[in-house]
Amino acid sequence: MKSMKISEAVVRRLPIYLRFLNELSKKNIATVSSQDLGQKLDLNPAQIRKDLAYFGEFGKKGIGYDVNYLIEKIRQILKIDKVIPVALVGAGNLGRALCNYNAYLKDNMKIVAVFDAHHTKVGESINNLRVKSMSELPHCVRLHKVRIGIITVPATEAQQVANLFVEAGVEAILNFAPIILKVPPDVRIHHADFTAELQSLAYYLE
Repeated sequence: MKSMKISEAVVRRLPIYLRFLNELSKKNIATVSSQDLGQKLDLNPAQIRKDLAYFGEFGKKGIGYDVNYLIEKIRQILKIDKVIPVALVGAGNLGRALCNYNAYLKDNMKIVAVFDAHHTKVGESINNLRVKSMSELPHCVRLHKVRIGIITVPATEAQQVANLFVEAGVEAILNFAPIILKVPPDVRIHHADFTAELQSLAYYLE
């Protein structure tokens, strides 16, 4: 990889490329051009070539990209060529849905532990994972070498959960709570705000 700062926009496009390439691989399509990728993904082919060129020379002029080779390389770039343990806090409807969906993911990001603060949920089983109490979080995160935490709790509890994740050594957090969380600069946080996404969609309605 070239020694330069890669923009967040580029990183966010890589999973889009990967998803489409996986679909091509399932259809036994061996090669694909940036023109084809651009047409199918509604992106500028030059942008796709530029995005990939940040990380190396993967295509051949006049031939395009080897689909399976590019899948392998993007997985390496995204660091999902190895298993990444994930922990989730909040065993409500959204948390359950994410745990159940996790069973069908073919990448290496695996939810290995689920926690909840409410005693009525502790001990329940979700997709073969026993819901643990919050007191178990620090030990469990370190035991399983959890690198990413997911927060699906009410906004009033989210910052406290984020603090626990940070203290336990989690390196990145995906937050579904409708609140902006504060974490140290060395911890990456992404906010998944359904309400904001819907509101921005509404702007484009006739």
